[in-house]
Amino acid sequence: MVLHHNFADFVLFLYIHMAYADGVFHPAEREMILGKMTKLFPNETVPTLNKKLGDAEKEYLSINSVDVPTVILDSFRNFIHVKFSQKYHVYSDMYDIVNADGKVVESETAALDELKRIIDLSAEAAT
Repeated sequence: MVLHHNFADFVLFLYIHMAYADGVFHPAEREMILGKMTKLFPNETVPTLNKKLGDAEKEYLSINSVDVPTVILDSFRNFIHVKFSQKYHVYSDMYDIVNADGKVVESETAALDELKRIIDLSAEAAT
């Protein structure tokens, strides 16, 4: 199930997924994501980025949590043209997001591990 047709929107979805990995979208995680969004969407204004983040959060919350891993895996497979190094850069961004609130809980570690596994699978599928 692919929801996003450009990599930047998909990455924003991943950021939100990681922020919610512990069940709470902490204000520090929100600020971290907004900071990263300036690189994802360099031509957007701060108000536009805030709206985009709010819309993306609503989209994420509207998806059944059981379907999220499928969305992520299918999307990574859909973006086979994106270099492996870019996908791993996204992974390092996720690490920043889970650390933004000052604590990393088991559910966040599990989400990071799952994301790494999916990136590895998508890399294998591209070869």
